[in-house]
Amino acid sequence: MSDASSLRRLNSEQGFEMQKNGDEQFVITSASGSSSSISHEFTDGNDREYSAINDSIESLKPSPMVFLLTILTCFCGFMFGYDTGYISGALVVIGKDLGGHLTDGDKELITSATSLGAFITALIGGGLADTFGRKWVISFANIMFIVGGGMQTGAHTKWTMIVGRFIMGWGVGLASLVAPIYLSELAPTRFRGRLVVLNVLAITLGQLIAYGIGAGLTNVKNGWRILVGLSLIPSSLQMVLFVFMPETPRYLILRDRLDEARKVLTKVYQGASEKQLNDRVSEIKSEILAPPVVAGPNATRKEKAKAAFQSFCINFKELFRSAANRRALSIVVALQLFQQFSGWNALMYYSGTMFKSVGFDDPTSVSIIIAATNFVFTIVAFLIIDKVGRRILLVGTMWGMSLGLIICAIAFHYLPFDTSDSAAVQDVLSGPEQKWGIVVIVFVFVFAASYATGIGNVPWQQSEMLPMNVRGIGTSFATAANWAGSLIVSATFLTMLNNITPTGTFAFYAGICALGEVLALFFYPETAGLNLEDVHTLLENGYQVKESVRLSKQKRQLYQARH
Repeated sequence: MSDASSLRRLNSEQGFEMQKNGDEQFVITSASGSSSSISHEFTDGNDREYSAINDSIESLKPSPMVFLLTILTCFCGFMFGYDTGYISGALVVIGKDLGGHLTDGDKELITSATSLGAFITALIGGGLADTFGRKWVISFANIMFIVGGGMQTGAHTKWTMIVGRFIMGWGVGLASLVAPIYLSELAPTRFRGRLVVLNVLAITLGQLIAYGIGAGLTNVKNGWRILVGLSLIPSSLQMVLFVFMPETPRYLILRDRLDEARKVLTKVYQGASEKQLNDRVSEIKSEILAPPVVAGPNATRKEKAKAAFQSFCINFKELFRSAANRRALSIVVALQLFQQFSGWNALMYYSGTMFKSVGFDDPTSVSIIIAATNFVFTIVAFLIIDKVGRRILLVGTMWGMSLGLIICAIAFHYLPFDTSDSAAVQDVLSGPEQKWGIVVIVFVFVFAASYATGIGNVPWQQSEMLPMNVRGIGTSFATAANWAGSLIVSATFLTMLNNITPTGTFAFYAGICALGEVLALFFYPETAGLNLEDVHTLLENGYQVKESVRLSKQKRQLYQARH
């Protein structure tokens, strides 16, 4: 069967009708009356028409350069994961190395310092990325990783450790914001979800490796310093290599550097014709609703700064003036907040401390298994996110998170709990308590698997919700919301465990997950298979959940018919 026949069959099965509109346009009209245009070309012979998808740049295979750029960009995710992962093991073995035993308050300060630093740079990171470019902000983030990691490695007081983690947080905030933007703006549409999930996979890999190395260094004197010091290697490597990497075509077009953008697109799409390149540039230009104010080539530094500030102000106003932008912002901010208030990062930060406090004789091993579960199910998300869509992953897994947390809350009621230093030498679990301990481990894994498959990665698809001119600012707000949530959770988790018990703490987070499930069901549209330029149009007339699911399914089937 020809491609054109396949497309007509798919349209017929879904209740679509193809109507000719001019010489080279067909309009696909649904039974409900909504329509979208698909271009067609004609050649000699029988049944020679074919969808614009066949003729667009998206029909081409991505070049090896795409995957090289993805791997290098994922160093950001790896550092993000490693830096949030090693602290769990370090807090268990750090002892008096920072001038005395650490109190729960000290542990919360050390842990939350990274979140505070990340929150600050996440707020300004979007503006920096729009002004200086995505690649240079990533390079600056690596400098912060190196400085912060160096300070922690040599720390002999808790305040040096706190400042080091705060500076490292600057890098984490920038990397967590800009890496998904960089990937989503480079990636071909049908690979976009998977490539962004690869960055999340790198986060989970970083956490897993940090836990593994931490376990191996548990009995090594000052082993935690080695654990922290190893973080300097990937950040130094990425900083050097990224100098030679290209800027994203969307940023270059935003800055009216069209020739450079075409060169990058040529590297991304193998064998692209001049027409395909020009069409792609035109599509991206049409997305830029408010072009930036750009200073002339001979402008002074003051004039360039003024132009950048004016451009920022225009885009900031546009973010809140447009109803579509406000809806997109509400979605991405809410997702990031629910990701944090699910309690996952609290579990990652304090799993060693928490499992030791309830009597597990090898809490580090439990933490490693949790991190491994997170890693494995992030791979599952990577394999299916562009096939089944973001919405199914999100809505289909948040109930599992609530279930896991509720069962853990019940089990913790029957377990002893002590966060004092005596917890390090208390009796390990035995008898009925041991059975409840097994229940905790099993349902923490249920929680981890559900988190990794859904809300652990879907919020980082945030770039595809926002149009080009407000993408940097919008993702800044969303990422800042993520780190604000992380700051609150990391600064209060041990206090909550002590004041309302593990049962109350886990029940609280279970309730938030249940609320997130309901809101996602009614307000989160499907974006898989849609061009970045399509999503804004969808959100202009509401959240359009049903319409987004229909359009996403249609486009994914069109791609499958072609490939």
